[in-house]
Amino acid sequence: MIVIIAAILGAIFGGVTAARRNGNRKDIAQYAAGYAMAFVVVGMIVTVILHRMIV
Repeated sequence: MIVIIAAILGAIFGGVTAARRNGNRKDIAQYAAGYAMAFVVVGMIVTVILHRMIV
């Protein structure tokens, strides 16, 4: 669940960042994908840490 939310937030954040920098549609898509992947990695790390703390 954390990973999915992180991916969505990353895509939104990346798209907004590219749009603010006056990027075209391809730039916005690339930023959205890149930020989403980075946020997914962070989300996975958070998920593993939380899971190990609980179990």
